[in-house]
Amino acid sequence: METHTSHRQKVTAIIPCYNEEHNIRDVLESVSFADEIMVVDSYSTDKTVEIAKEYTDFIIKRVFDYPSYQKNWAIPQANNEWILLVDADERVTPELKEEVLEILKNPGKDNFVAYWIKRMNHFMGERIHYSGWRNDKVIRLFHRDLCKYDNRHVHEEIVTEGKVGMLKNKFYHNTYTTFDAYINKLNRYATWQAEDYDKKTGKLTPYHFVIKPFWSFFKHYIVQSGFRDGTPGLVIGYVQCYAVFMRYVKLWLLRRNRK
Repeated sequence: METHTSHRQKVTAIIPCYNEEHNIRDVLESVSFADEIMVVDSYSTDKTVEIAKEYTDFIIKRVFDYPSYQKNWAIPQANNEWILLVDADERVTPELKEEVLEILKNPGKDNFVAYWIKRMNHFMGERIHYSGWRNDKVIRLFHRDLCKYDNRHVHEEIVTEGKVGMLKNKFYHNTYTTFDAYINKLNRYATWQAEDYDKKTGKLTPYHFVIKPFWSFFKHYIVQSGFRDGTPGLVIGYVQCYAVFMRYVKLWLLRRNRK
């Protein structure tokens, strides 16, 4: 790891993971500049931890509940005030690395306590330019003591006690490994979303099972120009439709204490 830190704040890179042997080496290589690397493992059964030990001794384990809870548990255990949180399917590009290191020379400039980072999304081997992913961004560089995740089960966001800046450079992000794995991920997210939506959704009607899924497809494929992404854009539109439909199926089952 690079250790030239006299001119900047130290940073801890946090990598949450479970069975990510296909990803873990590359993501750890991409954060090798960090002063501390924390791997938060949910008891992987593959070689994830074995590979991670080549890069860091700071490996903590906890049974996984849902993303925001796991991250909020891990963040206070970092030894540095500044955190760079990177999912296993993301990579810190060389350009982003240099920008992060530059920011850390004066991270509180303009009273910023956190920074948005945009993502270059890839799906089915193709860069996605539209389909609702064009302006995808996440808060991932932040002050440990002034930020935490909200309590949503899915699409969790950082809540800050201060201003949020924006970095110019982006993460490389490839959420797709195989289509079966992607569908399994959507089903898992639908289960978590059902719990979130139970608090704010009234009686389920055909509107939830028909209109909302159709609108999701129309929004991603037509309104957000998914058709310009070719076949991957069409697939994204359909799977987003499916994800919304499954969200309400799971909610319907949840309210009947069934799975």
